[in-house]
Amino acid sequence: MNPRILSSVALLALLLPGCALLRGAPALDTYELSAPTPEGGPRHSHLQVLIAEPSALKALDGQNIVIRPAPGEIQYLSGAQWADRLPRVVQARLADAFQKSGRFGGVGKPGEGLAIDYQVIVDIRAFDVMVDRNDYAHVVLFVRVLNDRNGQVKASRNFEASAPVSGSGNSAFVAALNAAFGEAASEIVRWSASVM
Repeated sequence: MNPRILSSVALLALLLPGCALLRGAPALDTYELSAPTPEGGPRHSHLQVLIAEPSALKALDGQNIVIRPAPGEIQYLSGAQWADRLPRVVQARLADAFQKSGRFGGVGKPGEGLAIDYQVIVDIRAFDVMVDRNDYAHVVLFVRVLNDRNGQVKASRNFEASAPVSGSGNSAFVAALNAAFGEAASEIVRWSASVM
């Protein structure tokens, strides 16, 4: 066989799988959380607050959206993902909620150059949708307020919220998670302001 034809066939064989990959997997629906605007609570216009990146077990530390068909069973919502790793999404929206509250002199994330008075440290313990007879979103965030000046934990508390799923499909599941997160985040901001 002609060497030019042979090299052309070999090149074509290498390129075809790449083309299949480009067309292969359908795009995932990508979702975000929204930040609530908490009201009430004391004002601390002199305090600078750092929102650390939350910790989470591996099942929650990614872009997959967790659903639970039964207690102790974890699955992922098909065809859907978070816009970033869940801890980073929660961190960003929690920082937004602290900022929107207008209760603090400054709010930021690591690397933003604030002279920190307090850190808000979050452990994501649940962030999922229970899919049984009564579908509902369930969010549990354990929060510690750390005095950055002396390294002591000023206060800690568990925040739990749930919201029913209204409708069907991925958007309905994410809307319920967003509602549960918004309720928990608003309470976290109010409580943090009260203990700082």
